[in-house]
Amino acid sequence: MAPTNEGPFVVSEPCPVCHGQGSTTEQPCPTCHGTGVRRFYHGTKANLKPGDPIRPGYSSNFGKGKQASYVYLTGTLDAATWGAELALGEGPGRIYTVEPTGPIEDDPNLTDKKFPGNPTKSYRTREPLRVTGEITAWQGHSPEALKAMKDNVEEAKRLGIEAIDD
Repeated sequence: MAPTNEGPFVVSEPCPVCHGQGSTTEQPCPTCHGTGVRRFYHGTKANLKPGDPIRPGYSSNFGKGKQASYVYLTGTLDAATWGAELALGEGPGRIYTVEPTGPIEDDPNLTDKKFPGNPTKSYRTREPLRVTGEITAWQGHSPEALKAMKDNVEEAKRLGIEAIDD
């Protein structure tokens, strides 16, 4: 399911090709990559424009900050908002609509460890993402929720817990 309006009210609808099933006949749906999601997002602080690639190989925002082997994307605006708010670097958080250029898989950092079944619709890929647009009218989490999340990230770092299984 994917938002059709980024205004204050967001309505979801399934992928128009596979109707949310994730596949067409025996092959993964080429539009949603087998996820049933119509639109993908990526939250960051990078200043990008439509057509720009987002590639693996940059320092991770989590864990030890090692070079990431994957680039991450999500089917929910909420998860992309966390990505934009928690991203390292200068400048404001940004949320982009993106399309994968290769195969994607469930993000095991969330789906296997915290949210079985992938309700956050979080994915990763070794191939670049292509920026298709920017969501400019998004609302961040409350200051209390953001502080709690940042505190949790810092506590995991202090305890030596590697947040990214890359």
